[in-house]
Amino acid sequence: MHKRISMAFFFSQVLLVGCGLVVPTASQVFAQETANPADGQPAAAQSSEKIGTEGGVATEVAKAKSPETKGWKPVLPKEGLKGWEKTDFGGEGSVEWDGKTLVVAAGEPMTGIHYTGKDFPTTNYEIRFEVQRVEGSDFFCGLTFPVGDEFCSWIVGGWGGGLVGLSNVDGFDASENSTSNYTTFESDRWYKLRLLVSDDEVITWIDGKKYCHQDRDYHKFSTRIEVYICQPLGYTTYRTKAAVRGWEFRKLDQATLAKLKADRE
Repeated sequence: MHKRISMAFFFSQVLLVGCGLVVPTASQVFAQETANPADGQPAAAQSSEKIGTEGGVATEVAKAKSPETKGWKPVLPKEGLKGWEKTDFGGEGSVEWDGKTLVVAAGEPMTGIHYTGKDFPTTNYEIRFEVQRVEGSDFFCGLTFPVGDEFCSWIVGGWGGGLVGLSNVDGFDASENSTSNYTTFESDRWYKLRLLVSDDEVITWIDGKKYCHQDRDYHKFSTRIEVYICQPLGYTTYRTKAAVRGWEFRKLDQATLAKLKADRE
């Protein structure tokens, strides 16, 4: 009896192979299922960046639950720009949003958009997005953001194309205070930007590298008069065409803040 069953199984496998069908083993099925994250898993866990081969599924799950991937929400609506306005600088270029990429044309001198709502967090929050300079040679990111009851702007690629800094700190703009950095930015390349505002500090990163770290205690934050209209939250370029994608924000509870701080130390 057992011999007949074994022979029948053998001939069924031969028939399937002969028809061009490959029958996976149970171990192969498991490997395939675990190699592909289920639909609905957080986007960060399905990113194009490789985590490495050593952690396997456990590493993917840990990343999905880590403080780095918790609570992110889109800044812009899925369709249209409800709650936002094109900033009336005078001489501004066009602004286009297709639900995935924001394209800000070069202005004379500035083009941008700003949030008209009153519900954006003022402290203990993060913003992240990707941005590229498409054309031009000045700042392709002027991000105005709240710092408690005050406001500030993060300038990327300004003053001739390479300056990075916060404007203003204690009345000094990004080219004159301790947050000033200079670097080279390539056109048509996406850069990953991240901003953290806590009760204690303001920190910025570009492609994972820290660029500005400013304590809040005993310091005053403000914006240049040209971008007052961008408050509370706005994005601006200066004689430069830029593209933005993946613009997100999240509020940070004390536990997440403590974990992020511990990870940095």
